[in-house]
Amino acid sequence: MSVGFSTAAANTHLDNQGSAYSWIKLHVGDPGAAGTANAAAETTRKQATWGSASGAAKTTSADLVWTNVAGTEDYTHFSMWTASTAGSFGGSGTVTANAVVSADTFTIPAGELDLTLPVAA
Repeated sequence: MSVGFSTAAANTHLDNQGSAYSWIKLHVGDPGAAGTANAAAETTRKQATWGSASGAAKTTSADLVWTNVAGTEDYTHFSMWTASTAGSFGGSGTVTANAVVSADTFTIPAGELDLTLPVAA
């Protein structure tokens, strides 16, 4: 790719993004421009712990665990927020997961939730 961030700028942006928008919410479809569409029945947001960005990528350094999930559904997306409730929407992405049944535990293991930015080549 010939356009994008410098690696240093991408790392700075990702570190700021992960710090500011650390609360993760699950969705069963694209969260949309406001981050509120297709919300999962499981409404609890979990706070992500991120490693430092490197090479224009950043990943979680601890498991995100939802216990006793509220509904039977298939999580396909996540959104990032500034707070455990309310707050400001900062972005979204996709997750690949097996469907869950109500009362299951759902885990996104450390290193499995990633943020990346394109880098100029």
